[in-house]
Amino acid sequence: MTRDKRQPASSGGAFHQENFRRRTRFITVFLVMIALLLVVVVLNVNMGSVTISPGEIVRIILTHQGSDPKNVDIIWELRLPRILMGAILGGGLSLAGFLLQTYFENPIAGPFVLGISSGSKMIVAITMIVFLSRFSHVSSWTLIVAAFIGALISTGFILIISRRVTHMASLLVAGIMVGYICSAITDFIVTFADDSDIVNLRDWSLGSFSGSSWSNVGVTAIVIGVAFALTLLLSKPIGAFQLGEAYAQSMGVNVKRFRVAIILLSSLLSGCVTAFAGPISFVGIAVPFLVKMSLKTARPLIVIPGTFLGGGVFCMWCDFIARMAFAPMELNISTVTAMFGAPVVIFMMIRKRRWGA
Repeated sequence: MTRDKRQPASSGGAFHQENFRRRTRFITVFLVMIALLLVVVVLNVNMGSVTISPGEIVRIILTHQGSDPKNVDIIWELRLPRILMGAILGGGLSLAGFLLQTYFENPIAGPFVLGISSGSKMIVAITMIVFLSRFSHVSSWTLIVAAFIGALISTGFILIISRRVTHMASLLVAGIMVGYICSAITDFIVTFADDSDIVNLRDWSLGSFSGSSWSNVGVTAIVIGVAFALTLLLSKPIGAFQLGEAYAQSMGVNVKRFRVAIILLSSLLSGCVTAFAGPISFVGIAVPFLVKMSLKTARPLIVIPGTFLGGGVFCMWCDFIARMAFAPMELNISTVTAMFGAPVVIFMMIRKRRWGA
């Protein structure tokens, strides 16, 4: 009798101990990411082609005044908007990758690999050329709508192919081919464009956070903030869907509406990123994997904010490397994200093969 009474207590103690370990791990990982975020922010604000002392930077940020008006403009009009854009867009792109991986039930799925970013790039390029030939300015909302439409077009092709192709590897190859087709069309358009107002279109098409403004920061914060909130509201359906479509249906999830919601949110997120920064590679695949591996959980309520925060840190770090590695010459952001993200994807594939998954 004594042994029977002790067994539940022992099991309960082990459960509470494991729960405590999980919470400690979650808190530790988030604290590390927040610390990395602060470090990257300081590096991006402090370092550049023009050296500004830390004391001067603090004074400029707090009072909007400094000993040299040029330094004020550099901090407030160049560096801070670019930092915020990198954080917001990086988080949105990582979140889009997480949603696509949930939809296709494959960790290799991502906006860049499936050709969704390339579709957004193509429609945005066409829109910029058409609008700039008739008007002197293209609004941020116009670019977002164009990128969203392009993302939906590419996603539509992928979904049509997915109905005929059962093997995920074939679907990924089809997505890559869709991306190549869209990129070829975009390159053709950019090559033969005559309008002098689209001189920077080629640099944008390769991916960059340069040229960010406070108005763009405000627009992206609204769009991606709303998408992030809606994704959090889908945490329970996502968690049920991760356990299988049949289980999700048994839990009362309308799978058809759920799939539509995921496609719309992932298209909106990846389209918004492409509209302002161009296509950025491997972030949507590498960051969700690294976050899940660090947290050792797939719970959406934990992974979603972790993925968003990790994506911001990752893109801000890559943007810092792009600016400073060969200063004053600047690398394209996709070049740096590929350098850090591609090895992660290779590691994912090797580990999956080793485990026989």
